[in-house]
Amino acid sequence: MYLLLLCSLSVAAIAIDRFLFYRRARAGLQPFLTLLPGILREHSLEKLRELFQQERHAAGFLAEAGVSAACEGKDAELALDTSYTIAAMQLRSKLNYVSMVVTMAPLLGLLGTIFGMIDSFSIFNLQAGQPLAITGGIGEALIATATGLCVAIFALLVHTYFSQQLDKLLSDLDLAAAVVLSELKRKKGDKGHAA
Repeated sequence: MYLLLLCSLSVAAIAIDRFLFYRRARAGLQPFLTLLPGILREHSLEKLRELFQQERHAAGFLAEAGVSAACEGKDAELALDTSYTIAAMQLRSKLNYVSMVVTMAPLLGLLGTIFGMIDSFSIFNLQAGQPLAITGGIGEALIATATGLCVAIFALLVHTYFSQQLDKLLSDLDLAAAVVLSELKRKKGDKGHAA
């Protein structure tokens, strides 16, 4: 039961951490994505780098990496891919632990039940003729299974919610990366025609 309590507290702590992290990663993201094509067309690369450094969300981090690479004459597509990988890794962080609790909590509950039943049957061996001692012990042992299932259900709900949030954020990052790369290629093409 103590392990199940630890599991549930861990899931709650991870849920709070991920909620705050995802909220920061999304703050101002949708307006930024709406305005991004126009911003990229209107400003020079140096000005874009300054603007994107002020953004505190995941798409701003991604756009700043691509524009910085273009400013320095490096491969913008590689910089965008690298930044996307880093952002995705940070967004996925700790979700595997919640997934592990989903699987582990019922197993811990069953283990507790088995230990409880072993204790119940050892009472039976010592005190023959007392069936209430056995049934009371089995009922108490089943509490571990019920607790394990409750912890697993809680962890599953948390995991599903944050997986959905992760998918939304990664879709937004894909969109931002595509827009930035497209506009950087257009700017490079315009410079080539001007020369």
